[in-house]
Amino acid sequence: MERYREMAGENAFFTALKTGEILLFWMGKQLLPPGNLFMAIASINPTTGETLQTFTPHSDADIEDKLAAAQTAFERYRRTSLDRRAQWMRAAADLLESDSGKFARLMALEMGKPIQAAVGEIKKCAWVCRYYADEAPNFLTDVSIDTDARHSFVRYQPLGAILAVMPWNFPFWQVFRFAAPALMAGNVAVLKHASNVPQCAVTIEKIFQEVGMPAGVFQTLLVESDRVEKIVADSRIQAATLTGSEAAGSSLAATAGKHIKKTVLELGGSDPFIIMSSADLDKAIETGIQARMLNNGQSCIAAKRFLVADACADEFQQKFLEKFQTIQMGDPLLEDTQLGPLATPQILQDLHWQVRESVEKGAKILCGGSPPNDSQGNFYPPTILTDIPIDSPAYREEFFGPVALFFRIPDIDTAIAVANSSPYGLGASVWTQEETEIERFINELSSGSVFVNGMVKSDPRLPFGGVKLSGYGRELGREGIWEFVNIKTVWIGE
Repeated sequence: MERYREMAGENAFFTALKTGEILLFWMGKQLLPPGNLFMAIASINPTTGETLQTFTPHSDADIEDKLAAAQTAFERYRRTSLDRRAQWMRAAADLLESDSGKFARLMALEMGKPIQAAVGEIKKCAWVCRYYADEAPNFLTDVSIDTDARHSFVRYQPLGAILAVMPWNFPFWQVFRFAAPALMAGNVAVLKHASNVPQCAVTIEKIFQEVGMPAGVFQTLLVESDRVEKIVADSRIQAATLTGSEAAGSSLAATAGKHIKKTVLELGGSDPFIIMSSADLDKAIETGIQARMLNNGQSCIAAKRFLVADACADEFQQKFLEKFQTIQMGDPLLEDTQLGPLATPQILQDLHWQVRESVEKGAKILCGGSPPNDSQGNFYPPTILTDIPIDSPAYREEFFGPVALFFRIPDIDTAIAVANSSPYGLGASVWTQEETEIERFINELSSGSVFVNGMVKSDPRLPFGGVKLSGYGRELGREGIWEFVNIKTVWIGE
């Protein structure tokens, strides 16, 4: 133990991986007690540092049993009617709503989401379940096409077992937005959730079990990330989806490509929030703060880069700063908390390094900029950086926490150029009353979505995804359910 402490240093975060062993240190504190050193999957409260529960990873034999169960379940489940699948999905929505407080509390404890936001996440999960229960029959209906055949049409059929590698930041929503369309299409699902939210992962599996969905249709694997490659390669896995970092997405896609399997990737984002001189400034400021603080700043589609026209930049900066400094940071279980802790010590360390490195390059701090000294948890205060140099992390990297990056822009050409300079392209929010500017932003911003005078958000009715390093493929909407089906052409002659 002392050898690891010396290697880590008293004021550093250190992770050692040895045959499933994880040692975690933050500010000289050991986060996993000695009895849990070989428990590679742990639920740790980011507010207090307390280990809530530990889990033994599934063995190779466990994984084999679950993949076999998924294959067996698919052969039966694919033949169930859409009406029957919809009944299960609506029952899941009812259960989510009836126990929303319990599920929300679990998220707050396990990854630090403010309790009100957590309740909202559960309600959104119920919405996506009902949406696909209602709309899947329309999306999956045969489509007739006139050809030289007596009858030709397109039929949508399920693929089989789909592996979902999901992140911790929206531990229920990310899973349900995949599961609802995939299961309604007749696929079965195997979930590898982030290792810091194992309780959420196990709970989601129980929800589908409790509503009567057949055994093997939705299963959770408690495994480390280094075992995903073997699972993707298994012949019973037909496709995979991942939400996470570009490194994780690249690794998954490489393995899937080697085995000729389809993937959908939703990766990082450094979304621009563009304010032109004609914008409703007060509304833009109110929405911008909400968009930056979303999920404690830990959202791929959070507004991260604020690009403000020179004509209104001074006023925007002053009002934005004043409101930023009133944000209530604290225990996520308290209803008046607006900003909870970051999910892990590693995220806190990475974010603070990015801020410090940007300041060393010449960026200026308007507020925040350093974690509180008197906190046991992974707290980072609302922070604003301005005068950001082009060679700093703040200009080119994603900041996954409550840090707003402020840029002054002279005109729309510069706004588009700076917005597109990021390697990411997930979403963009633009604020203007000028129709010509709106049209240019829609056509010229390199992103998977453009929201005009509104906050970027996911909606079950609209396709969601990105371009460039933000990934490919789409979730949600009609396009989302079509990602994991065999779009089969049928031609019938005389």
